Amino acid sequence: MTGTPLEVRGLTAGYGPTRIVEDVSFEVPAGGRLIVLGRNGMGKTTLLASIMGLARRHAGEIRLAGDDLVGLKSSARAQRGLGYVPQTRDIFRSLTVEENLFVGLKDRPRGAIEEAYGMFPRLKERRRNIAGSLSGGEQQMLSTARTLLGQPSVLLLDEPLEGLAPVICDELMTSLVQLAAEKGITVVLVEQQIERALDFGDAVIVLERGRIMWSGTPAALSADESTIERYLGVAIH
Repeated sequence: MTGTPLEVRGLTAGYGPTRIVEDVSFEVPAGGRLIVLGRNGMGKTTLLASIMGLARRHAGEIRLAGDDLVGLKSSARAQRGLGYVPQTRDIFRSLTVEENLFVGLKDRPRGAIEEAYGMFPRLKERRRNIAGSLSGGEQQMLSTARTLLGQPSVLLLDEPLEGLAPVICDELMTSLVQLAAEKGITVVLVEQQIERALDFGDAVIVLERGRIMWSGTPAALSADESTIERYLGVAIH
């Protein structure tokens, strides 16, 4: 599992005739960590869904390692190396933790499931539990681990910390930092917990009504109080 570069150029996308993302362009180098910020309803989830092929593209290009993904179904994009962990988590609630993870292996040997347990030891403790009985944080770990077992080169994460207890947020982010460092995987992270996100990322874009209104480094955004107040409506320390 190694990262590959992701390039988005002039992407306009939405659902049906409705355009939610407008003329968005950015690049994430191999192994890079891009943070996507913005208030609720500003197009962050639609952006990730568009990259994964789950929203309608009206214009623009999406390239993975230089290859154009436009026209490919989401399953084909996954085969090319895109991994997507949606906000809804989408686990198989009636299956056990281990059965969920076996689904993520695809054509890999069953022994590879130990990679998931190495990333998230809590899942090994719960491996016989029915997935629907897990806490929200454990379900998020399961959804993330199942996606990672498919060995994506680019991981799209949509608000993985939403509704989780602080200790679980710490545990999950620690695992993601370790993964990014050891595997060199490319990550695009949408997150409302701004300080945690900025600590993780090396580049940031801020969306407002589906357009990029600011881009730069986490340090530059942290120092730009006017941008934070105008587009995010929060204070960070």
